[in-house]
Parts: sequence; structure tokens; C-alpha cells
Amino acid sequence: MTTPNANRLAKRVKLADEHLITKMLNIADGLDDVIKLGRGDPDLDTPAHIIKAGQEALANGATHYTHPLGILPLREAICDNIREYGGADYAADEIMITPGGQHGMFVIALSLLNPGDEIIVPCPGYNPYSQAAELSDAVVVKIPMGMETNFTLTADMIAPHITPKSKVLVLINPNNPTGSVTPPDEVLKIAKLAEKHDLIVISDEIYSRLVFGNHKVLPVAAIEGMRERTITLSGFSKAYAMTGWRIGYLAGPRDLITPMSEVNHAFAISTAAVSQHAALAAMTGSQDCVEDMRQIYDGRRQAICDGLDAMGMSYAEPQGAFYVYADVSSLNLGITAGTFCERLLAEGRVMMYPGSIYGDHTDDFVRMSMTQPVERIREAMNRMAAVVAAIRSSTT
Repeated sequence: MTTPNANRLAKRVKLADEHLITKMLNIADGLDDVIKLGRGDPDLDTPAHIIKAGQEALANGATHYTHPLGILPLREAICDNIREYGGADYAADEIMITPGGQHGMFVIALSLLNPGDEIIVPCPGYNPYSQAAELSDAVVVKIPMGMETNFTLTADMIAPHITPKSKVLVLINPNNPTGSVTPPDEVLKIAKLAEKHDLIVISDEIYSRLVFGNHKVLPVAAIEGMRERTITLSGFSKAYAMTGWRIGYLAGPRDLITPMSEVNHAFAISTAAVSQHAALAAMTGSQDCVEDMRQIYDGRRQAICDGLDAMGMSYAEPQGAFYVYADVSSLNLGITAGTFCERLLAEGRVMMYPGSIYGDHTDDFVRMSMTQPVERIREAMNRMAAVVAAIRSSTT
């Protein structure tokens, strides 16, 4: 009997074991009454009119492949929606529907990046951008952000990292995991820098409808000179609570979208027809549901902040998305954020994720999702305070 080759996995596979998120989910499954503030999956249900549209589409035969770019009415509706919210002017063949925004990240990376090309990403930032780049054998250039800018990416941070190999710049606005919104004047500076150095910008605007206070998201592609070098990534998962429908989209210049659509075609053939018809209802129906959910998240945001203030735990100002990024080191517990998350889950039955998952270089921060009702969030904050007190008592 031959011995199995120890090197069965390709070198491009960087993680041979379960991801920390998977491990924590497995642990949580074995515990009772866990309050999950981890995943970016809204607890709110998809609005009823969207579900109804999906059901009717199935009944009317939406069970087959669609055009690789997606059904035409949806792509036209997305063009209208982008214009309505201050974005660039696109034609329907410059929109590509994907099985989720995350899938779109991998299509972008495999379509644009050659081995050795550099992609500039904010850190902390959504980790699949780095994973997609690594699978493309590209070089990930991480720009560390901190509390001094409320974890906002700036042009001054980016500039020293640009080299002749720089090709792609990622801007996540609002940012996941930090909830920060890049001010419009800073977006303009970043755009000017990208144009100067001939960079393609991936503008991740999937949370752009979920902002708080007076904060605004400036669509990058709408800036003069940026339409032809920007791919906007967005979708329906967050604003419409449609994570399980797996549907997102890319908007960009035709000379990029057309070849990228063939990569997407090879991966997925097309996005599920039923999800596309549901997304069409989301985009063309009343937008009251988006505002209703935004207000719900705003109330939850305040409940988390109130709980953290009571504990004396500092955090970045949550300006958009549905996350609060809090500093464990400000509690002076003498443990890392990763260890804190493990103890909080085991002892307090509250799940949240350490910032190290998102490329944070400090292991000081945790991401809390606003994905539980206010009363459950308050209970989570009480449990968290009890665990903090227990850790303190064990070290004195």
C-alpha cells in the first residue's frame, strides 16, 4: 500500500486547517443560548415583497440558466439605481450579476492580477480580498489603519506603498470590519492618487445604504476620470437582508466587464435565476424596507456603544455598515483579542470575532455585529461585562 503524498494540497492553499470563524461556529453549536455577534449575516428576514417575487418567479419557470451577465431587467434596474444614488452612468452590458459579492472578489482578482502584481488593501479590511489575491499569486500590500484616523484609509497612507508593480487598489467604504466611512474629500484624494499611478480601483460599496448620522459615501466611479479605472462591487445581502440568496454585482467599463464575465461564466455559468428575480423586486420596489432596517441597526449600534461605554472599552466610531470595532487592550486585561473572544464564547456564550481575522496587525480589537435585537445586545453586553470582571479577578 502506497503512502499518501504529504503535499496533496496546492501551494496556493494557504490554510490547511479550519478557519477560526469555522472553529468558533462549531464551538457555538455545542453551547446553549449563544448570542451571536460574529457573522455579518443580518438576523432580519428578507422583506416579504422580495420573497414573494422569488416564489412567483419559480412558479413561472425561473429554474434555468440566465444570460451570463444576468437577466437584462435586473441589470437595467441596477444602472438606474446607481445613477439615482449619485454613481456613474452605466449601460446594461457594463453590469455583471454574481453569486454574491464575495464571489465577485475572486472573479476580479483572477481577471486582473498576474503573478507578482501588487494589490493594495486596507487593514483591517474584509479578508477575502487578500485570499483572492493570494490564489492569483499576486502580492498583497497591506495598509495598516488605526484609531488615530478612526480606521479610515487615506491617500497619505497609500502613497508610500505604491511601486511600479502596483496594479489594484481596494477601497471598502463603509469598511468591514471597522464600520468607518471614508469622507468624500478623502475619497477624492485617493482617486487622484489612483489616476496618477494608473491604478484600478475596486470600490466595495456593499454597505453604502447603511450609514449613520451625517456621513456620506461618495461613489468612486462618479469622480471625473475614474469611471474607466473603477470596478464597483455591491450587492443585495446587506441592505435587503438577502445573504442566503447569494447575489451581488460588479459595475465597470465594458473592456473589463466583458472578459471578466467569461471568467464568471466558467465559475458559475450564471447566478441563480430565482435570486435575480428577487433582486429585481428589491431594486424596483419600495425602498422603505432599507430605511426601516437602517434605523433598526442604528438603535442596535447605540445599544452596543452604551454597553461598551459602561465597561470603559474604547472603540472606533461606527459610522456605517453594521459593525462596532472595539479595543480589548483598552480594558487592560493582559490578553489578546483572540484569547478574549475564546473566553467570551466559552464563559459568557457571546460570539464575536477578533480583528486579526481581518488583517489587523495588533490583535487588540474585536468586531461586533449589529445582528441581534436590542434586548439580546444588552444581554450580550451584560455577559461581556461579567467575563471582563472574571478575567480581572483571576489576575489580581
